[in-house]
Amino acid sequence: MTHSQSTVQTYFVDGHSLEAARMEGRHSNLPTIVMLHEGLGSVSHWRDFPSQIAEKTGASVFVYSRHGHGASDDLQQPRPVSYLHHEAQVVLPEILRQAQIHQPVLLGHSDGASIAIIYAGTFPDSPAALILEAPHVFVEELSVSSIAQARQTYLHTDLPLRLKRHHANADALFWGWNNIWLHPDFREWNIESFLDPIRCPVLVLQGAQDEYGTLKQVEAIRARIPSTASVILDNCKHSPHRDQPEATLAAIVRFLYAITSTHLAQKSQGVPLGAKQK
Repeated sequence: MTHSQSTVQTYFVDGHSLEAARMEGRHSNLPTIVMLHEGLGSVSHWRDFPSQIAEKTGASVFVYSRHGHGASDDLQQPRPVSYLHHEAQVVLPEILRQAQIHQPVLLGHSDGASIAIIYAGTFPDSPAALILEAPHVFVEELSVSSIAQARQTYLHTDLPLRLKRHHANADALFWGWNNIWLHPDFREWNIESFLDPIRCPVLVLQGAQDEYGTLKQVEAIRARIPSTASVILDNCKHSPHRDQPEATLAAIVRFLYAITSTHLAQKSQGVPLGAKQK
C-alpha cells in the first residue's frame, strides 16, 4: 500500500503504538474490510493486495500491524501461548473502537485468520463476515515441522534481509513467532470451540499444497459451521493471495457480493448485519 492509496495512521492500543492504514471505499454503505496479517506479516507485507480488494469491491479497507510487526512497537517479551487470544479479545476490539469500525468483514491470513475466528466466537454480533486464508484451528505436525524448517531458513538464507524490508525489528519478530509455535505447550493450542458461536457468513481459502496446514483445518471449520463456503486452490501453498492472486481475489469478490447484497436487503428491514435469517 502506498501513501497515495491510503491514509497512514497510528493507534495506541494495549500499551503499544500500532501502525495502521485506511483506504476509503467508493461505497460507504458497505462494511469495512479489516485485514489481519499472518505471523510474519505487517501492513507493507500485504503489498498491493489491500488496494486490489478496495478497487474490486468498492469497500473501505483497514489494515494494521500487530505489536512486534512492521513499524509498530517492538516485542520486548516472549509471546505466551495465549497471544492470539489476547490479540482477538483485547487488541482487536480496542483498535476497532478507536478506528470507529462497526461490524467489519474480517479478512485474516494464517495467524490473522485464527484471530478472526477467536474474535467472532467471542463477539458473535460484531463481524459482518469472515474471510479466512489458510486458517489454523489446531496444531498439526505439518505446521510444527514447517516452522522448525523456517528456523533453519532464517539462520542460513537471506530471509532476515527480506523480513527487514517489512519490519523495524525482524529478529525479535521472527523469534517471537518461531519460538512460541515450537514451544511444547503450544501443541495443545486449539480454538475449535470458538467456531460454535459464529453466526456470520464464512469463506475459507486454502492452498492444496499449504506447507503449514492440511485440509483438516477446513474440515474442522465446516464441521462446526456447515454453511461455510470453501475454495481449495491447486498449485497454491500457504499464501493464496500471493500464490493464486486472481483466483483468490475473484473468490473474495463473489463472496462479498453475495453477502453484501443480502446485507443491504436486511438493512432496509432493520435486520442486524451478519444475522442469519430463519
